[in-house]
Amino acid sequence: MSTPDLGGVVVATALPYREDASAPAGLAVDYDAYAAHCRWLVDNGCRGVGPNGSLGEYSSLTDEERRRVARTAIETVGDDGIVVVGVHGPGSHQAKYWAEVAAEDGADGLLCLPPTMYRANRGEVLAHFEAVASVGLPVMVYNNPIDTKVDLTPALLAEIAQIDNVVAVKEFSGDVRRVLEIREQAPGLDVISGADDVVLESLLMGATGWFAGFPNVFPAESVRLFDLARSGKLDEARALYEPLVAAFRWDSRTEFVQAIKLGMDLVDRYGGPCRPPRGALTEEHREQVTADMRRALASLGVA
Repeated sequence: MSTPDLGGVVVATALPYREDASAPAGLAVDYDAYAAHCRWLVDNGCRGVGPNGSLGEYSSLTDEERRRVARTAIETVGDDGIVVVGVHGPGSHQAKYWAEVAAEDGADGLLCLPPTMYRANRGEVLAHFEAVASVGLPVMVYNNPIDTKVDLTPALLAEIAQIDNVVAVKEFSGDVRRVLEIREQAPGLDVISGADDVVLESLLMGATGWFAGFPNVFPAESVRLFDLARSGKLDEARALYEPLVAAFRWDSRTEFVQAIKLGMDLVDRYGGPCRPPRGALTEEHREQVTADMRRALASLGVA
């Protein structure tokens, strides 16, 4: 039996809201707009979508909204791509619940952080992923030591990789040296680039996927970058990548959701506001994101 593959360009989808005074923070999820966005991403060549990640503001959603967002993505993408649902939770019982719900609703795979509100130790991290993986879907563990304060080091990933159904790691430490080290210590684990601003470097070192933010803005061009890198066409890949990196760096900053949504607005794809705790960009940040995006779009010929 082959190992399930969660590679390729899978977009961590941004979530659109519409104004509604009766909704949390006066913003209701616009499911129709979200479905249209998922469809647009797949139609532009992306392998799939990832609802209910950090970029999808999962922690600001009600339980009902969170499940409906994932269902919307699953129903919209259908057999035309894969849907890797974020099942992040403070503890293993919450994460396992969301994994069970995702399996029931037809997800192709799961993306899972370590415990999100607690600096778990080695044994607790292993138990967390064992609980989620027991549901039976392919699991991509997510290393984001910046936000979780838990670092899934290559040595720890070698242990996590022994858990049945754990097939990949979304690597967001920003340390590209880890790609080879993970491949050495956990050779059965696919390494997926999780930070847009090191994606080319990661792919050249053997990453097999990109769980991506800025392809919400320019999906077809991002798929082209991925394909060039994976096929070893370095000169073409660098020429495409370098003008994008200033924009891509926002994917690794605190304001990444707001920045990517602004990028969507700039290409006439509705990004819109965020729910608290995320607020509006400062004027300084808005001007810098706009300048970085304008440069990227000009290089792509879509400005």
